[in-house]
Amino acid sequence: MKNADFLTGITTSGTPHLGNYVGAIRPAVESSRNPDLTSYYFLADYHSLIKNHDPKKRKQSSLEIAAAWIALGLDHENCVFYRQSDIPEIPELTWILTCLTAKGLMNRAHAYKASVQENEEDGNKDPDKGITMGLFSYPILMAADILMFNARKVPVGKDQVQHLEMTRDIAARFNHLYKKLFILPEVVVDESSAVLSGLDGRKMSKSYNNFIPLFDTEKRLRKMIMKIQTNSLGPDEPKDPETCTLFSIYRAFATEDEAKTMKARYSKGIAWGTMKQELFEYINEILKQPRKAYDELVQNPGDIETILRAGALKAREFSGPFLDKIRTAVGIGIIG
Repeated sequence: MKNADFLTGITTSGTPHLGNYVGAIRPAVESSRNPDLTSYYFLADYHSLIKNHDPKKRKQSSLEIAAAWIALGLDHENCVFYRQSDIPEIPELTWILTCLTAKGLMNRAHAYKASVQENEEDGNKDPDKGITMGLFSYPILMAADILMFNARKVPVGKDQVQHLEMTRDIAARFNHLYKKLFILPEVVVDESSAVLSGLDGRKMSKSYNNFIPLFDTEKRLRKMIMKIQTNSLGPDEPKDPETCTLFSIYRAFATEDEAKTMKARYSKGIAWGTMKQELFEYINEILKQPRKAYDELVQNPGDIETILRAGALKAREFSGPFLDKIRTAVGIGIIG
């Protein structure tokens, strides 16, 4: 196997939602079909250990996320599709990188700083109360995910750019201390793919419980879309599409011409009920066939397991020999 041209993972901490599709799954599916690219896509189950302490939920999430990727057309034979925990070289590399990463760098991680700030605002004497080493050092695990396959480009949302910068810092330090083995990965931010808003207008996220599941039934999908918060403007009153959650979701799925036409309807005063119904019909049509494939896959988890194990074998064709080079560089291995 060759090193990765592209690499992306999704944390197995819940049901895949529309935001996952727009931000990670759809671009991955497109890249996976390119025979000129070596793309790696994985289920980030080690990352899910940080916040999800429910084994059944993690297992179910792994099943649902893998099924979603496959149902939506991921070419798992052309790309490398695997489960993070099936690659033992990743945690070993994580420890090697941990031993050369400055604590000060981790102190600056957004997630850690946010947790400290929350403790301080709650009046806790210990600013690190409830913060695990998993949360504190997970940017190093993320760096290992990327560097293990020497990924050249890593598509991320704007909220993940800092972690890619940290990965570059860690890789550069290793290259300086030991041997130049790691490519400094390029951060790829798709400016046209905005982060989707959820039911309450905040970022669509499992953490906020404001997400719209990707493969709910038609009835549930319609119900969730109808729950999206809107303002009090009535029918025929002009509305601003740029501040509207409904439009942001529509634009993420629609063509440029379709979005332009919808914008014009906003300026003329489309009714919220009409917009919600049309959004439901538009998304439902896109997901109708993949939903059938998804339901079939979920009922046959053995088929997914076979695909993941085959992907792990392909991934380890690269990670095994590469870790040997890393171990030799740091002086671990056979004496003499």
